[in-house]
Formats: sequence, C-alpha cells, structure tokens
Amino acid sequence: MFWLRVLAVAQLALLVRHHLALLEPAERARMAKLVALSRGRPRRNLSADERQELLRMVQKLEPGAFARGAWGAARGRLRGKP
Repeated sequence: MFWLRVLAVAQLALLVRHHLALLEPAERARMAKLVALSRGRPRRNLSADERQELLRMVQKLEPGAFARGAWGAARGRLRGKP
C-alpha cells in the first residue's frame, strides 16, 4: 500500500507541474504574491482588480481538467490500477 501512495503523490506532482507550466514565469510569481497578500481573505486583503487578476490566472490553470486528472489518479491508485 505504501508504494501505491508514493506513485499517487508522484503522479499528482507531475499533474501540478503540467498545469503550472500553463502560466508564464512572471504570472506564477505574481500569483504567488497575490496569494500571500490575500492571507486567506481575498475580499478583505486584495483590491477588486487584484482579485480579478488572480481569478484570471487560476482560470488559465484549467482547474476542471486538473480536478479530473487528480481524481482519476487517486481513483486508479485506490483501486490498485497502474
């Protein structure tokens, strides 16, 4: 069971890497800065323009495709499939 978890984590890491590569390096840095500035409260700690900018970048990451890929990876690992 240990190795199934290791493989699932590795597959998820590769999926994250693929989706982060959809952003330019400057966008990744800006997104990290906005997330840090928000301190978990974007409505309170970010301006409306900053929230829109963050939303645009998150949408560019294709969150639906990421979720489907992550769910597929987890489901396959839970069933013991490669």
